[in-house]
Amino acid sequence: MTDASSLPLVLAGPLLRRLEPTRIVFWLVACEPLQAELQLSCAGVCADIHCKVVPIGRQAFVHLLDIHLDRPLPCDEQIDYDLIFNNQSIADYAPHLLYPGAQRPNFVLRSHLEHLLHGSCRKPHHPAADGLLCADRLLLEQPAPLQRPALLMMSGDQVYADDVAGPMLRAIHALIERLGLFGEHLQGAVVDDSAALYQHPASYYHRADLLPALESNETLRERFFGGSRKPIFTSSNADNHLVTFAEVMAMYLLVWSPLPWGLIDVQMPPGLNAERQARYRQEQQLIDGFASGLGGVARVLAHLPSLMIFDDHDITDDWNLSAQWEETAYGHPFSKRIIGNALLGYMLCQGWGNNPDAFTELLEHCQAFSHSADADDYLDTPLQDALINEVLRFQGWQFVLPSSPALLVLDTRTRRWRSESNFNKPSGLLDWEALSELQQALLDHPSAIIVSPAPIFGVKLIESVQRVFSWLGYPLLVDAENWMAHRGAAQVILNIFRHSRTPGHYVILSGDVHYSFVYEVLIRHRQRAPHLWQITSSGIKNQFPTRLLDTFDRLNRWLYSPRSPLNWFTKRRQMQVMPRTPAHSKAGERLWNSAGLGQVFFNEAGQPTRIFQLNADGSPVTEFPARLPD
Repeated sequence: MTDASSLPLVLAGPLLRRLEPTRIVFWLVACEPLQAELQLSCAGVCADIHCKVVPIGRQAFVHLLDIHLDRPLPCDEQIDYDLIFNNQSIADYAPHLLYPGAQRPNFVLRSHLEHLLHGSCRKPHHPAADGLLCADRLLLEQPAPLQRPALLMMSGDQVYADDVAGPMLRAIHALIERLGLFGEHLQGAVVDDSAALYQHPASYYHRADLLPALESNETLRERFFGGSRKPIFTSSNADNHLVTFAEVMAMYLLVWSPLPWGLIDVQMPPGLNAERQARYRQEQQLIDGFASGLGGVARVLAHLPSLMIFDDHDITDDWNLSAQWEETAYGHPFSKRIIGNALLGYMLCQGWGNNPDAFTELLEHCQAFSHSADADDYLDTPLQDALINEVLRFQGWQFVLPSSPALLVLDTRTRRWRSESNFNKPSGLLDWEALSELQQALLDHPSAIIVSPAPIFGVKLIESVQRVFSWLGYPLLVDAENWMAHRGAAQVILNIFRHSRTPGHYVILSGDVHYSFVYEVLIRHRQRAPHLWQITSSGIKNQFPTRLLDTFDRLNRWLYSPRSPLNWFTKRRQMQVMPRTPAHSKAGERLWNSAGLGQVFFNEAGQPTRIFQLNADGSPVTEFPARLPD
């Protein structure tokens, strides 16, 4: 058994999650249950700390600190803070969270959302640099409170549960052992439990061999989820797909904190053939580079409020893409467990901190489940299955930040509008009920920021390619998940934008696609029509294949020019979509292909005045000119 005294008190965090005038939410993982004391530099503010703890292992406990204040915090000024645990300050247990010269971390409560950062798709073993370090450089270079972003919005694929490098999986297993993360029994698999899974020779790069034999091909996705390799749009590499709850939780620790990496000694697993050994060594270099930047990433997450929403890779690729996919995936106990474990991890590490009030009942059941571990540290299987059923039925993942302008974050994964004509067709990203709730939330707001993981206004050519493959019966081949892929969802969302009582200004923040672009959108033939901006930033640590994207960009400009008759065959023909060309474009490209973070500045009316892409490779900031309406 690991000696807790040899472990750092706090393994990951604190992460500053939600920040409001009378409320602060922090997330962290510690090696033991802790009671917190909050110190703030602003005088006269008393804090009522509600701390909930969920054990995930013998020496690993997830904490959410939901802090209610007796008076509002001052706006637009720096507030230093400290979280004291066992008489230790942040400077004692997490000195890597402090900027040079600072004794404590700090935050700024902005009175308006005048400035924010956003992005998605952070794959640890992608060759691109980590875009979250752009935020670290920004805070280093612009320490003045009024220059600081109001928040960091991460709009999907914060982790890649379905695409894990061999060295990362090896680190996950080492951390599971070091912290004593709970095991579980597995139903419907070749192996009986998590220990057998970790020790099996096929655990690395051959996990599909541990699944029940089905008539299909090589990868886990092909075995279980009815999908196929996708050489055009995304990498489909499920050889090391995370399976257990412990694997998912260890992954979160390893992507958000540098400290767990110092607790483990990772060696190449035995039994790999020459080809796998070469792949492992190549991935090891990428993972080493990723881990070396985690101090800066953790520092950002301690200073900027961070909000998050899932997309497919947080759980598994093509998650709920079609009704047929759902029937296949949820119809087998093992595939259902894989999906449920990833969603449990998302709830504890991401969703809970977005909106703690929505998870009160679910967290009580989660605590009961996590306390069910027996003397051998194995979780109770009936309780696990029951909790997974609850999480899969849960409909409270979306949330609203009561800011100015209002920020509405959409769950486009679990409330889908399934095709009634053909279960193999892509589902709508929101069903009619969820879209009606969205419209009610938007009524009478002068302006709004909508976070949709997938762009509502995407690249027409790519959407047309996806539509062709869907018509041929292969929607999984090209990730045919866009707002225009389902007639009902497309018509309703466009009608919402046309409604006379919905905001005059919309900004839609999106990611998912692994490239960045900005569209300005107007409704044709209408006076006083809403003004929309589609601002897409992706990926944080991912990129689209360069030559392929250049080809799509060029063809899209030719085939869907303003005078092209092809526009009449799109569902957006009543919309005038005006792309904004990035300042560093060499040949008129509208799609910017560089890992990094999006940065948006807003005026008092909620209109974007300046739009940038901060490039992770250190190249100059890319600006997308934002023309304001007259």
